Amino acid sequence: MKTKAIILDEKAIQRATTRIANEIIERNKGIKDVVLAGIKTRGVPFAERLARKIESIEGEKVPVITLDITFYRDDLTKVSDEPLIKNSNAKYDVKDKIVVLVDDVIYTGRTVRAALDAIMDMGRARKVQLAVLIDRGHRELPIRPDFVGKNVPTSKSEVISVKFVETDGVDQVEINTKE
Repeated sequence: MKTKAIILDEKAIQRATTRIANEIIERNKGIKDVVLAGIKTRGVPFAERLARKIESIEGEKVPVITLDITFYRDDLTKVSDEPLIKNSNAKYDVKDKIVVLVDDVIYTGRTVRAALDAIMDMGRARKVQLAVLIDRGHRELPIRPDFVGKNVPTSKSEVISVKFVETDGVDQVEINTKE
């Protein structure tokens, strides 16, 4: 992979996180019954950052759960004939909660569809919303995020790489091209 451009640096990620946190609070008229559900892998640190920002604004903690959607994916056989299935560590009861699914990038929408299935297995949420740092387009399913850090039109040959200090040692978002 070759880096074509850095589209968000550390400060831009912080600004997007602050804006999305404020939009979540505003859209839900506060944070009563709000739960953030980070989709593994990079949705988790992004959800934790949003939770910290919301707490700094509202003075209350927002629960953060981790969603492992491996079992719910529709492309498991493309990875392996006998894929390794892990149990989700999210045993949180979402009944009557406002669940905000959090991920780093939305592309085809298939990851979000799998996450919705995982949430439904956890109970009947009052509402499910979607927050993403990057929307790169190319949807294959009718799924649209409620909260977006940045819209980045891409070609299908490009790859968006989100890097967080927690997982990668640096905060930045890059567009990479396949060489």
